[in-house]
Amino acid sequence: MNSLGLYIHVPFCDGKCNYCDFFSFLATGDEIDRYTNILISQISNWSQRLHEKYVDTVYFGGGTPSLLGTQRLLKILNHIFNSFKIAPDCEITLEANPSSGNLLNFSELKNTGFNRVSLGMQTAFDDELKLLGRRHSKADVVNTVENIKKGGINNISLDVMLGIPQQTAESLINTLEFCIDLDVNHISTYLLSIEPDTVFGKNKDNFSFADDDTQAELYSITSEHLRAKGFEHYEISNFCKEGKFSRHNMRYWQLKDYLGLGPSAHSLINGRRFYYPKNINEFEKNNYIDDGKGGTAEEYIMLMIRTNKVINNIEYKKRFGKILSKNFFDKAKIYESNGYIKIDGNSIRLTEKGYLLSNTIIADLI
Repeated sequence: MNSLGLYIHVPFCDGKCNYCDFFSFLATGDEIDRYTNILISQISNWSQRLHEKYVDTVYFGGGTPSLLGTQRLLKILNHIFNSFKIAPDCEITLEANPSSGNLLNFSELKNTGFNRVSLGMQTAFDDELKLLGRRHSKADVVNTVENIKKGGINNISLDVMLGIPQQTAESLINTLEFCIDLDVNHISTYLLSIEPDTVFGKNKDNFSFADDDTQAELYSITSEHLRAKGFEHYEISNFCKEGKFSRHNMRYWQLKDYLGLGPSAHSLINGRRFYYPKNINEFEKNNYIDDGKGGTAEEYIMLMIRTNKVINNIEYKKRFGKILSKNFFDKAKIYESNGYIKIDGNSIRLTEKGYLLSNTIIADLI
């Protein structure tokens, strides 16, 4: 495959949220400038190695990419344009937090090529935001979305978290309605996960977390509400208006090539997986770690079944030179009888009910 997705990791945040275990830290302006130059150097390095490929998605993630500020973001993106072959309709996404997004000039970003923004909202309630350790308010979300649209970018995604302490079905629905009222075309939803080395993980007894049944209920409410409002449930955690799915994230689920640049960033290139350690100096030296073969049949099933696309024998044989086994379909039929899977001839996909048990079903099928 000649197309390539490019992921730019920005490991900076203005503080650590109570649930976050990603690689991120506070940085000075000089440290951010140094990292910007390291990124530019590695973009040049990899563009020479992958000169035959053209880039059709670029995603600035983190961390908090909006902390780079407008001029550094433009510097990096311009260097990508000067280094790689870029598809005319390239999707270029910037992750931003409402607390720092207000500081960006979205008109300049749009004019240079950014055409999609993913905003880390999480909830429309200030008390829930405070519990999460977020540093923005509901008003910040409104102002940032307005600034993004005034800058000419209308492809906007909002993050919503499910299972926040004190969150209720009513507050969740109000948050979803808040997103709809802002007229965004993509919503990503995430169940709160309690990781050991976080504020939540170290103080579990001090918070009232949603149990599995409550999380399942909140997930079902989210799916039903957004689908009723015209959003397509195109992946387990993602909803969009017609045609507004994340093209970059679909690369991951469809096992298309992507290059991740930055400490902790992962890549899949020509059937091999590799990643950079969580260390900027190692990234500067281009010391990445081989992670073995990628794009296997098991990975294909595991990732594609997360989406609303079918897994069928035609595409499977084209990729792997064989058809899905009888044993695979025999197992799938058991889940179909309980309403978790839909089988149509030689094709299968999860149902809405099946999404709730996706990890169990995937593990059993592969």
